[in-house]
Amino acid sequence: MSFDLSVWALPDGATPEDVRAAVRRCREGRHGDRHPDPRVVAFYRAITASYPDRPAGPGTPWEVAPLHAAGDHVELNLVPTCADQVLLDIERLAGQHDLMLFDAQDGSVYPPPSRVAG
Repeated sequence: MSFDLSVWALPDGATPEDVRAAVRRCREGRHGDRHPDPRVVAFYRAITASYPDRPAGPGTPWEVAPLHAAGDHVELNLVPTCADQVLLDIERLAGQHDLMLFDAQDGSVYPPPSRVAG
């Protein structure tokens, strides 16, 4: 069984429930017809530069490749044995690109560090 995360480019002020609603729409096959958000494109390029998905070679962290990418998100299905560094890189890159991180295992949503009030 894979470990599933996704990163989302939603407008400033988006709430965890907004992210969960977007995830539900995606799972229902409803993807908006919009141009790719530059934050999603930059995240995808960065994560696949370190962990290629086309083709996914031996030792890949991806359970499903290529990654599912849409205009507002990237879905990351990871092998259960992926290294902790992969998760740290996903979290770091999500923060760098101002993306919300959705953990499909428990429905948690993590805003990027730039959105967390300190």
